[in-house]
Amino acid sequence: MFHKRLLKEFKENQKLVAGMVMTQWITLLANVVLVFALALFVSNLLQGQTQGKLLWILPVTLIAVMLVRGIANTVNQKLSFQASSNVKRRLRELTYEKLMRLGTKYHENIATSEAVQISTEGVDQLEIYFGKYVPQFFYSLLAPLTLFVIVGTMSMKVAAVLLLCVPLIPISIVAVQKFAKKMLQKYWGTYTELGDSFLENLQGLTTLKIYQADERYEKKMDEEAEKFRKVTMRVLIMQLNSISVMDIVAYGGAAIGMILSVLELRAGAISLAQCFFIIMVSAEFFLPLRMLGSFFHIAMNGNEAANKIFALSDSAEKEKGTKTSCDGDTICFSHVTFGYEEHQQVLKDVSFTIPEKSFTAIVGVSGCGKSTTASLLMGDLGENSGEITIGGVQVKELEEAFLHKKITRVRHDSYLFAGTLRDNLAMAMKSPDEDKMYAALKQVELYDTVMEKGGLSMEITEKAANLSGGQKQRVALARAMLHDSDIYIFDEAASNVDVESENKIMEVITVLAKEKTVILISHRLANVVNADQVLVMKDGIVEESGTHEKLMEKHGYYRELFLAQKELENFAK
Repeated sequence: MFHKRLLKEFKENQKLVAGMVMTQWITLLANVVLVFALALFVSNLLQGQTQGKLLWILPVTLIAVMLVRGIANTVNQKLSFQASSNVKRRLRELTYEKLMRLGTKYHENIATSEAVQISTEGVDQLEIYFGKYVPQFFYSLLAPLTLFVIVGTMSMKVAAVLLLCVPLIPISIVAVQKFAKKMLQKYWGTYTELGDSFLENLQGLTTLKIYQADERYEKKMDEEAEKFRKVTMRVLIMQLNSISVMDIVAYGGAAIGMILSVLELRAGAISLAQCFFIIMVSAEFFLPLRMLGSFFHIAMNGNEAANKIFALSDSAEKEKGTKTSCDGDTICFSHVTFGYEEHQQVLKDVSFTIPEKSFTAIVGVSGCGKSTTASLLMGDLGENSGEITIGGVQVKELEEAFLHKKITRVRHDSYLFAGTLRDNLAMAMKSPDEDKMYAALKQVELYDTVMEKGGLSMEITEKAANLSGGQKQRVALARAMLHDSDIYIFDEAASNVDVESENKIMEVITVLAKEKTVILISHRLANVVNADQVLVMKDGIVEESGTHEKLMEKHGYYRELFLAQKELENFAK
């Protein structure tokens, strides 16, 4: 039971597998020598031949065999470790590189929990698959043939019967293979579902507590865990039953060989030493395949894990751009239409131009297409009709690395990693410069706060839980400034923060817009009054565009939104 593609992907492991098989075969030959020496000793002892030289042959042989076996086992373990390490490193690199190529759209191809599972437990299954199962497979073919040749020199009849009984073990394995394959597919599916629920509930634990829904979701997860337990128990039962069948075949076949050897001895066809030797090695005909059978579930799990890894690897990727330059930073949307689902368009024939080194705001109610516009500009979404260009070059033609250097997007939920403040800021720079980091922190007015808490060595916990919402956004803003892009997109970057932080963020954005091309997506219209251009979106189209003053003079949709929001804010005061 081999995964052909898996073996093809790891051709470099073939020599290592061959080495492991060879060390096992050497161990087998050493055992044969020891059993033969023991057989001669017992035969001579029973026949009253106890000369001195016969007494020391056995202990010398034992010492020599133990030495050979020790060396062979050590080499085998080293080769197994090397093969396993190659597999783990290569598969995790394969998965990681694929996810990096898919970028932020990876979740369209695979759930986050499943990506984690195949990168951890899935890869671990394949580690055992290459380190144990594959070499055992070849050894289990070589060992019976070797013993057949050796025993055949003593009694071809017994050797032939033992060899003919050996295939009964793989036949029993094949008999349960189809059933086991379906069961393991169900096992992995249930395991993935449980992982999805666990990750989602863990991430949303605070929300569940707030709405007192944690008990209900706990029961739901208990049900999924119970479902997984039952599937796991069925898999274990299948394994136990298959091992029991293999034990009956293995030891039954060995018993037949022993009985035949005794009958051959009675008939005078073989000597006492040969009879003793055959009795001692009869089980060795079957034990390698019996051991292979015990790895059966590992092989099945390994194949299933490999299928999932290769399914991710083969998943479609959007065509990558190759251009690494463009003529300026002017952004142009020309008759762009896009929908996340067929027949549900989010943007409808949208056209506008954003001049370079200008301050453009995109506003509108929730769901009108503001953030979708930003995602299309970043190249994060799938195909759309129409053209989106930067400096006259279509976004889809630009190399991803160039595009990410060209544009920096700051969202309301920009991620800060656990670690130091220095680590979080340094990722925006090719060559980390602490002076520039401190300068950026001063611009966002975080310098004094940071210095009180350890400077750049200040620890940031998971999801920056030890920072306020305003502090998180200002750190994200400082990091964006250090990236020094030509175009900046601030996607609700000043939302859900305190007034002081909001005012500071808008002040920095306004200053930045004098040197860079800045796009501000905001639900709060008071923040866009100084923009050079305001694009007002409604139901997926650009309803109005112009400066704040001109839009107010039109007495249209923008004015209606602005006045309604202003009245609401005055009422709140």
